[in-house]
Amino acid sequence: MKRRGRLAVVALATSVLLAHAEADAEAASAIDETKVVDLTHTFDATTVYWPTEKGFELDKVSDGVTPGGWYYAANKFKTPEHGGTHLDAPLHFAKDRFGADQVPLASLIGPAVVIDVTAAAEKDRDYLVTVADLEAWEKRNGRIPDGALVLMRSGWSKRWPDHAKVLGSAKPGDTQNLHFPGFSKEAATFLVEERTIDAVGVDTPSLDNGPSRDFIVHQIVNGANKPGLENLANLEALPESGATIVALPMKIGGGSGAPLRAIAILP
Repeated sequence: MKRRGRLAVVALATSVLLAHAEADAEAASAIDETKVVDLTHTFDATTVYWPTEKGFELDKVSDGVTPGGWYYAANKFKTPEHGGTHLDAPLHFAKDRFGADQVPLASLIGPAVVIDVTAAAEKDRDYLVTVADLEAWEKRNGRIPDGALVLMRSGWSKRWPDHAKVLGSAKPGDTQNLHFPGFSKEAATFLVEERTIDAVGVDTPSLDNGPSRDFIVHQIVNGANKPGLENLANLEALPESGATIVALPMKIGGGSGAPLRAIAILP
């Protein structure tokens, strides 16, 4: 009887595992890979960083055939936390908030709310997303959903990787002549106080626009313990609503930010 009992338990456990495996397979097949959009710029020598940063460095350790006869490649890389497509952890502008390794995954996965200000940014390269822009989106699509990642689409990623066109200045160390769009103080306050969002993102180098001197949007968003996503790519491929964002940073312990691999899954 004991042997039969053990066999029954094993059989039950096996059937449960098989059921879970089948469910996982069905879930995996539910994602249409043709609807996945890469939102990350490649990290290399051309990557755009803040003018005060040196940039991305890749040092080859090995690249060739070993004495044993097989090919082997390995590199070392060095990069500032903030540059290229990256995460601004709340710690970046707010003491005692989440570091890059502490931002909950739930805050990095969710519905994409795409605020398209491309036309306005073409006329004014320092354009600020307004509360009116957010309300206009809601008029067309309904209330910004809880847990949303709100993304400004300005068309700026098409300028990549031309530093002068992306930043406004290609001169190293020049932070006085930057020009690119961002969010306004009022829009940031609206998002963190009037709506229940998880993150704010842009296709430009900063949540604040180029001329900003107080980085008030960073202060507001990070101060609310919410992360920022900067230098996103290919936002033009996303609809205003309906897409899902997955934005996973390098898990740097205590980091104020981190390189980011972000994707969107289209509806």
